[in-house]
Amino acid sequence: MPASPMIVLLTDFGERDGYVGVMKGVMLGIAPGTPLVDLTHEIAPQDVASGAWVLHTTWRYFPEGAIFVCVVDPGVGTARRAVALRIAGRLFLGPDNGLFSYVLSSGEIERSVILDNPSFHLPLPSATFHGRDIFAPCAGHLARGVALEALGSLIAPSSLTTFPLSRPQWRGDELVAHIAHVDRFGNVITDLGPEYAGTVLSTPEATLRLGDHVISQRVRTFAEGPENDLFALRDSTGYVAIVLRNTSAGGYLGAAVGDEVVVRGLQERVGEIEPTSG
Repeated sequence: MPASPMIVLLTDFGERDGYVGVMKGVMLGIAPGTPLVDLTHEIAPQDVASGAWVLHTTWRYFPEGAIFVCVVDPGVGTARRAVALRIAGRLFLGPDNGLFSYVLSSGEIERSVILDNPSFHLPLPSATFHGRDIFAPCAGHLARGVALEALGSLIAPSSLTTFPLSRPQWRGDELVAHIAHVDRFGNVITDLGPEYAGTVLSTPEATLRLGDHVISQRVRTFAEGPENDLFALRDSTGYVAIVLRNTSAGGYLGAAVGDEVVVRGLQERVGEIEPTSG
C-alpha cells in the first residue's frame, strides 16, 4: 500500500492552546500514520497577508501530493467559503479569504471546490473552529485517498478571493518597491523578487531608500554585513532584504508591510511591469 501523503499545517494558532493538537488528532483518527508537518503556527493572529506570504515562499519545497491545511481565518463562521484547491500537484485547504492569493497567482490551478459535503465534516461543526471540524477531517479523508471532487461542489478558480499582490513599479527613473514581509529576525523583505534582485544588488550605483534611510551596502551573507549599518542581500526566498546584523532592521526602521522602498541609480529598467509616467 503506498505511503500516505504528508499533511502540512500553517495557522495563527500558536502553541499554547490545544487548537493545533486537536486538529492533528482528528486527522490521525481518519488517516492513521499520516506524516504531519508543522510549517508554522506563529502567523500573527488574523494576519491573512502574512500567512499568504509564508505559504508563497515555502509550498514549492514540498513534494507533489502534499496536502496543505492553512487556517488564518478571522471570518470563520460567516459567509466566507471553506475551499480546497489542487495546484501543481499539491492540495490546499483553507478559508476563501485571500490566504491563497500568491499560490493562485502561479497560474497552475487544476481544480477547486467548496467544502460543502457534510459527509466529510465532523458532526455539528462549530461556528468558531472550522480548522478542527471541517479542514482537518477533509484533509484526513484526502490523505486516505478520497477524491477532491467528493468533498464538495466544483467552483471556478476565478471566483476565489484574492488581494492585490504587491509589485514594484517604475516612477520616472525610480523603481518603487514595497515591504512584503518582516520575519522574526526583523529582516525586511521587499517585493523585489528574482526578476529584480540580480540587477538591484549588482549595480554599484543603486541605492535603496526607506523613509530617511538610504542603503547602499550589498553583501552575500549576513556575516559579511557591517556591524552597525543597514545593508541589503538576497534573502533565501530570492527577494531583496534589508538587514541589520544581529538585530532587527524592522524594529530599527519602524518598518511595516506596504511601506515604500525606493530604488535609485539603476542603469536599466528591470521587471515585468511597464514603466509608468513620473
